[in-house]
Amino acid sequence: MTIIKVQWTALFFFICSVAFAQPQHYTTANAHSHNDYLNAAPFYKAFKNGFASVEADIYPVNGKLLVAHSKKEIIAENALKKLYIDPLARELASDPGRKMKLLVDIKDNYKLSLELLLKELASLKPFLSSPETIKQLTILITGTRPASSDYKDYPPYMLFDDDLKLSHTPEQWERVGQVSLSFTRYSAWKGKGKPLKVDIKKLKHTVDSVHKAGKTIRFWAAPDNVTSWKIQKKLGVDLIGTDKIDELGAFLRKF
Repeated sequence: MTIIKVQWTALFFFICSVAFAQPQHYTTANAHSHNDYLNAAPFYKAFKNGFASVEADIYPVNGKLLVAHSKKEIIAENALKKLYIDPLARELASDPGRKMKLLVDIKDNYKLSLELLLKELASLKPFLSSPETIKQLTILITGTRPASSDYKDYPPYMLFDDDLKLSHTPEQWERVGQVSLSFTRYSAWKGKGKPLKVDIKKLKHTVDSVHKAGKTIRFWAAPDNVTSWKIQKKLGVDLIGTDKIDELGAFLRKF
């Protein structure tokens, strides 16, 4: 029995009332900026393109969270608070209708990183969603993260990214804010030509299963081109990830 089926069985009555449907209409709000901090204008380039999700890799350094792809690339000026938390506080306050996801990818020492993150999120608390209340900003923890049994030890506005490798109780599954999976887990397609039909079938089954389990889904490491974006859209993927913000933004504005 697969993980999805285990979760579906445990959550059957709950999910019947809140089953998630795939997007009926795609906009730039269905876009996710992968490794967003590598852009010349972190946060703002994606935000101004209408993206609803940005990703930042973090390391705890001297009592602060610094954003970097690897330890050797850490720069003291690139603080999570400066690049993301403060801009989010300003922009969400000025635009009450805007909704965002901040995907925080913990690269080292998740316990210390989460301790620091809780402090740094103080200015954003009025905007933070929880399983009970949907607000403007959803915080998603990915990368090195706690076991699902420890989710209860963190505030309800701290939600977790899931890769479907572990089972959850119904209470733990409520703390899952999104499912993120490696595209390469389902297909070896590199973006040229078309994926194999058997791969499309596996991808579609996975997307539909996640939706039936009441969650949104994105794939990472998918080919980053128009053909791939069209396929993901057809599959019903909720967030299409990219390193090409302007190009994906233009693509999604056509619909």
